[in-house]
Amino acid sequence: MPHWIALPRPPAEDDAQAWSWHALRFTPRVAWLDEALLLEVSASERLFGGRESLRRQLLAPGEPLAAPAHWAEGATCLVALALLRLKARGQALPALLPQGLPLGAMSAALPHVPLLERTGVRTWGQLRALPRGPVARRFGAGLLEALDIAWGERPARHHWLQLPEVFDLNVELPSLATAAPELMWTAQRLLGQMQLWLRARHRGVLALALEWTLDLKRLDGVALPSHERLVVRTAEPAQETAHLRRLVGEQLGRAQLAAPANHLRLRSLETAPWKAASRSFLPEDNVSGDKLHELIERLSARLGEDSVLVPQPRDDWRPERMQAWTPAVKAPPSLRPSATPRAAAPTQPSPRGGGEDRSGAGALYPPWLLPEPLPLPVRDHRPWYQGPLRLLTRRQRIETGWWEEGGAVVRDYCIARSEQAGLLWVFCEQSAATGGEPRWFLQGLYA
Repeated sequence: MPHWIALPRPPAEDDAQAWSWHALRFTPRVAWLDEALLLEVSASERLFGGRESLRRQLLAPGEPLAAPAHWAEGATCLVALALLRLKARGQALPALLPQGLPLGAMSAALPHVPLLERTGVRTWGQLRALPRGPVARRFGAGLLEALDIAWGERPARHHWLQLPEVFDLNVELPSLATAAPELMWTAQRLLGQMQLWLRARHRGVLALALEWTLDLKRLDGVALPSHERLVVRTAEPAQETAHLRRLVGEQLGRAQLAAPANHLRLRSLETAPWKAASRSFLPEDNVSGDKLHELIERLSARLGEDSVLVPQPRDDWRPERMQAWTPAVKAPPSLRPSATPRAAAPTQPSPRGGGEDRSGAGALYPPWLLPEPLPLPVRDHRPWYQGPLRLLTRRQRIETGWWEEGGAVVRDYCIARSEQAGLLWVFCEQSAATGGEPRWFLQGLYA
């Protein structure tokens, strides 16, 4: 059996649009009718735990929306709308529905209320009891059609609302913003409306763009662009506004406006299907606080992307080129730090930058590698570093770089002892660039 819920239309157009997006989260049958937002929820009640649970979630939307002052529900859309009007006027609700509803609560009967009341007809039931032929000739077929819809004998025609494929909202600032942080108050409102849109579409945002319109075309004789833009990205789909607000706040805190701004626009650039967090029945498994990727993104926004780095393995045998440091927010998903514990213990990386080292060569790597090999002087055919070095192990050869412009590089690694510096990891290199003449380098140090 159909069941309709009627909500009052907010005075602000932005709030009205936000309420329609919030309603579409619960049912696709949402439409505006006169001054009310109507929802037909009979087909989706069980998905939200029943009628009471759905109503409770609908009427408690959270930020940025406030709970409606009044609401109504009924078996048909016109009954729900009529009850909403009576509540808004502070009138008593009739005991018998829809027969006891007053004529002033039906839009189709409003032009004819004075005439009908003079004839003693004041309720929907009394009007329905009149002969249909004379009523149609005197008041038009539209009044009879409204009565049939109110009694559920004829389907109502509605223009069902649909969610836009992309969130794109442009609002005027309450006053000119002369600094980027002054945009944050309006940005929070836009983020709240984006959250309603994301919930209704069951998606999370991966990238969004804030764009503000400059109020000046020229400043100090210099032509200015019409807009400035700020792009914010997240590692995982986000739907809650708390993390997005922090990211946007950090980014705006570092941005500078070329001129005062008068409009702010928020647009979604990339979204992904939303997967709700899975929680455990064990309290110790439900870790509270921010997620690891949220912390990394917030630090990157506050300190700069080049200040928060992650290692990226590379296919090269030379130790100083086995990995490169890349900004964490721009790294591929496989390289980003994960808060999920691993079941297996970590293995020694192979010299080629991935997988497990089964050759044993990685066991000789010192805990401290120099960023670049340090050239060592040679005296009496022996390398020196704070004194002569004594080679302790046999040499391990690495030959690579044949694809580079300088030709192949041949290195012979071994462990050496210095009386002053202790154990060192050194190598003797022979390359075409030096004419085959061996040169010694310091690669790392042992604790």
